[in-house]
Amino acid sequence: MEPMDIVGKSKEDASLPKATMTKIIKEMLPPDVRVARDTQDLLIECCVEFINLISSESNEVCNREEKRTIAPEHVLKALEVLGFGEYIEEVYAAYEQHKIETMHDSLKGGKWSNGAEMTEEEAAAEQQRMFAEARARMNGGAVVPKQPESEPTLER
Repeated sequence: MEPMDIVGKSKEDASLPKATMTKIIKEMLPPDVRVARDTQDLLIECCVEFINLISSESNEVCNREEKRTIAPEHVLKALEVLGFGEYIEEVYAAYEQHKIETMHDSLKGGKWSNGAEMTEEEAAAEQQRMFAEARARMNGGAVVPKQPESEPTLER
């Protein structure tokens, strides 16, 4: 990601993708409302600070429980401790929905599956083709055209 695509002062600063955040901001507003660019940047910075605040408090909750991994329960407790208790129900509902969607994705083959299964030979051939394309781009910018798919042959 280009440095200009992220709102933040330096690479060390944690930030959020500007295009994604701008899209979210615009989706939340009526279509006739415009948001100044500096206002968008301010909203994004507020989101980053909120995430930092919740993450930090979640870590403290986790440490108090002598755990090494922050769990969803730690985040919910952090929201309560920081005075955001009215959001807990909505956050928990979003978390439950995320679990359902994640389970559904893994059952249908994951996010990389396109529904069509490849044989091991087809996968190896595709991998070699992709390696060849990458080598060609690195060695002079030429791209190897994709081989047309041939009809399966029966070997006897």
